[in-house]
Amino acid sequence: MNDVERWLRESARIQLEVAETQSEDIEKAAARIAQALREGKRVYIMGNGGSAADAQHIAGELINRFLLDRGPLPAVALTTDTSVITSVANDYGFNEVFSKQVAALVSEGDIAWGLSTSGTSPNVVTALRLAREMGAVTVGFTGKTGGDMKQHCDYCICVPSNFTPWVQETHIVMAHAVCDIIERTIFEGSHSIGGS
Repeated sequence: MNDVERWLRESARIQLEVAETQSEDIEKAAARIAQALREGKRVYIMGNGGSAADAQHIAGELINRFLLDRGPLPAVALTTDTSVITSVANDYGFNEVFSKQVAALVSEGDIAWGLSTSGTSPNVVTALRLAREMGAVTVGFTGKTGGDMKQHCDYCICVPSNFTPWVQETHIVMAHAVCDIIERTIFEGSHSIGGS
């Protein structure tokens, strides 16, 4: 077995374990997000590094489209406004870059969705704690233990690995499944751009 095959097999093994042990929890989270969107609420997504890129990826799938040719869904990646992020980091510290945005933007019933491979990212944990206090529904995608995030999430999916790349790879697969469920729930009967 070469290095590439070893990498892909282990990533696939972790994803299969999630499928076998947490698919119902992922479906419940997706259904709750779809419900919020149907009620006119918004989705706010956050993370650091690769998880910041994933937050933007997910927001793009919701605003534009995933597999269905349909109307846009309101989603905001809290990782994209460099002026806000750098001003908050400069004045208050990096741990507040998401919670300040949550305080300004999130309303009761909105979705606050945090991604952290360790579950211990202080800025994500702080923002989820505040969002929950404000009456938002909190969703977490994290790694093996859930870290500090777990106690602040209404729905927390913990990928059974401590290895950041495999956790991130699984997060985006899970997010695609969530986007698929949301689309089919809200836009049943819309035309699939994939032809199926």
